[in-house]
Amino acid sequence: MKKTIIDYFSVLPDPRRDKYKKHLLLDIITIAILAVIDGADNFVEIEEFGEAKEGWLKTFLRLDNGIPSHDTFRRVFGLIDPIEFRECVLGWIGVIKTATKQEVVAMDGKTLRGSIDRAAGKSALQMVSAWACQSG
Repeated sequence: MKKTIIDYFSVLPDPRRDKYKKHLLLDIITIAILAVIDGADNFVEIEEFGEAKEGWLKTFLRLDNGIPSHDTFRRVFGLIDPIEFRECVLGWIGVIKTATKQEVVAMDGKTLRGSIDRAAGKSALQMVSAWACQSG
């Protein structure tokens, strides 16, 4: 039985040319997934997460060249086949669902731009979305 993110995403083909590979694809994907789970919303925040957690990440990732830059995350995710990536995600979520015997619920939070009213002392509106994830 597969147990880690790495196990599920190791089948994903690396779309990069060998001479441009400074970071392992699995390192990039694992950092990105963990960062998003931790609340990262963009590639800069994914890089910041990686830098903040580098010591911990090195306990299970190679990171031979350190944490990839936000530009590297952006390029790699722009090259990955979205259908193949989706299949890896669904396989991983399916095992989480089975292991926990619960439905996996994805949640996303956003701050609505322009909704702050400083004159009235009101903070920006927050919106939360939640949906059940299907495993296949």
